[in-house]
Amino acid sequence: MLEWLFNILAYLGLYYKNAKILFLGLDNAGKTTLMHVLRDDKVAQHIPTQQPTAEEVVIGNIKFRAFDLGGHAAARQIWRNYYTKVDAIVYMVDAADRDRFNEAKKELDALLADEQLTDVPFLILGNKIDVPQAASEEELRTALGVHHLTTGKGTNPVKDVRPIEVFMCSVVRKMGYGEGFRWLSQYL
Repeated sequence: MLEWLFNILAYLGLYYKNAKILFLGLDNAGKTTLMHVLRDDKVAQHIPTQQPTAEEVVIGNIKFRAFDLGGHAAARQIWRNYYTKVDAIVYMVDAADRDRFNEAKKELDALLADEQLTDVPFLILGNKIDVPQAASEEELRTALGVHHLTTGKGTNPVKDVRPIEVFMCSVVRKMGYGEGFRWLSQYL
């Protein structure tokens, strides 16, 4: 009976799950652009994030507080300060910047190894697939070393394992990240 009520309320837009999501990744990966596209459906060029920002965003029946913490080296030092009560991590990688794949892998490895994030689902977005030299999904999975960690893109939630999956996207073309967020929503 209660599930029926929640479904009706969600359909009417009156019920939302609440979540805290961190947008992490190296600088210039597209985190800020994605937050603005999700918030007001507009693509614009942004200056590099100098200090943490937060936005409230609604996708489907998920209302979440998204934190863009910046990706430059100094900003990465404060990421840990935001891990408390986080429901998910969106880790963005510039799929066209192969020169930084090792650096992106190092930061992702550190996040995945952090005890505070042991049970937190990770949505890895390979952004900028609209750029001709962008890596394929397979190449990005290999570069990040996540082949053995990903849990599948299915709609049946996995149990007893941290959900991790890679989705390729183009924020400026508004494609690919929607599938990633639909996948992530089943774990929130």
